[in-house]
Amino acid sequence: MSWIVFVLGAVLSWGIYGPMLHRGQVLLGNPLRALLCVGIAYVLVAVLVPVGALSAGGELRGFNGPGTIAATAGGALGALGAVCIIWAFKSGGMPSYVMALVFAGAPLVNVIVSAVMHPPKQAPNPLLYVGFVLAAVGAGLVLRYRPT
Repeated sequence: MSWIVFVLGAVLSWGIYGPMLHRGQVLLGNPLRALLCVGIAYVLVAVLVPVGALSAGGELRGFNGPGTIAATAGGALGALGAVCIIWAFKSGGMPSYVMALVFAGAPLVNVIVSAVMHPPKQAPNPLLYVGFVLAAVGAGLVLRYRPT
């Protein structure tokens, strides 16, 4: 059950990510400067931490082609998402809109892609589709009644 702590860490990190990224973009005066800072942060956090941890455990070897390609593609999609968020801000989107739409839409895409990549053994419960509608309605309500 300790995985819940990490889920909460991701929720807090990504929940604060959009407003902080928007603030940095505004203060830096150019969205590409903000993206460069994101890249530097990725190097510091997503490269140095695992290199240190893997080295300490003697596990810096053993990479295989398919796993490396899949994980790198996932990382590239994450970085591309950051680029899209930055340009959404640059185009006039505010964090309360952009991030609400991203975080409402991403789980729906995740469920669909996961089901395609790992087909379920039986048909999904019809309530899944009710959940899709509720997620869309929920995002709409959050956007409609967000603090101004």
